[in-house]
Amino acid sequence: MLIDFFNHVRAHEVPVSVREYLTLLEAMKKQVIAPSVEQFYHLARLTLVKNEAHFDRFDRAFASYYKNVETVLPPGKEIPLDWLLKNFEASLTPEQKAAIEKLGWDKLMEEFKKRLEEQTERHAGGNKWIGTGGTSPFGNSGYHPEGIRVGGAGGNRSAVKVWDERQFKDYDDTLELGTRNIKVALRRLRRFAREGAEMELDLDDTIAHTARNAGHLDIVMVPERHNAVKVLMLLDAGGSMDDHIQRVEELFSASRSEFKNLEVYYFHNCVYDYLWKSNRRRQTEKFTTAEVLRKYNPDWRLIFVGDATMSPYEIMQAGGSVEYHNAEPGAVWLQRLVSTYPHFAWLNPEPEGLWQYRQSIAMIREIMQERMYPVTVAGLEQAMRQLSK
Repeated sequence: MLIDFFNHVRAHEVPVSVREYLTLLEAMKKQVIAPSVEQFYHLARLTLVKNEAHFDRFDRAFASYYKNVETVLPPGKEIPLDWLLKNFEASLTPEQKAAIEKLGWDKLMEEFKKRLEEQTERHAGGNKWIGTGGTSPFGNSGYHPEGIRVGGAGGNRSAVKVWDERQFKDYDDTLELGTRNIKVALRRLRRFAREGAEMELDLDDTIAHTARNAGHLDIVMVPERHNAVKVLMLLDAGGSMDDHIQRVEELFSASRSEFKNLEVYYFHNCVYDYLWKSNRRRQTEKFTTAEVLRKYNPDWRLIFVGDATMSPYEIMQAGGSVEYHNAEPGAVWLQRLVSTYPHFAWLNPEPEGLWQYRQSIAMIREIMQERMYPVTVAGLEQAMRQLSK
């Protein structure tokens, strides 16, 4: 934390030791100053400079350092907490991270209710209250292996609940692809069936029959060819999926082009009791998952698209959704879907090399009967081959 500032001061020949640097960090964690440039300057000079003869060097070092960071600070003298705490997680050693205890679902919810009742002011750092930074399981911008994020942006991806109103965007299905590889891979699923009235001329058979009929015209008609494949696609949107927007939009755009019968619904992290068609209207225009199961018969191919990266509670725990209290665990709804549609697959845009480090991915793969494939050309071809069986 602030290691760049420490090195910058030393580069200006101010004899600052690690002991003084740690004293500065401890003072900041205890919030002895308000988050302003002026107070940070006085605190840093007080803790880092041991001899008045070095005040001038320190002033020049501070001025040049502040000039470098001034472009990223908002107008005025307020130092944003994000700037002061952005390196907090990086400063924790693996041993310190491992020592932070997970509370478990029931105790986590119980402790969060207590904090809401007891807390009366804003907090930064620390390991107990709802605030920013620190190792508390409640708040944002800190580190905890299993907590409740209140406001702020996600980063550690270990929150089991999110107390914030979030807006998601629909994927763009008109994106112009820079490659046809995805389309070619998806095309393997297409199956054409002859059905309906005889409306199409079979030119080759007409010529052959006419030749065998001594030149007398013998017209042969065949049923018109239709794309009989019907695809039901469920797309994960928002949160950690923001890292994969471009790849998923390419996949989505190719799917719109290749599948004539394509129905798309959205979910977030895991499927629960309802889905939606538009992320802008997801709070007002919902479709129950039970309704979707009734509407589309088992002939439809079911494709999930998501990184399967979430808290395990979101899969196995009633009320585990990060956004609301779901009556039944996500695993129950996933099992209903894969039991209804015998042809299904899960496409995961997360790099396959990272799958082994995500507990939730292992759980989803088990429910999907190992039918999880990476969003690569080879992965898509494997998925389409599975869906074609």
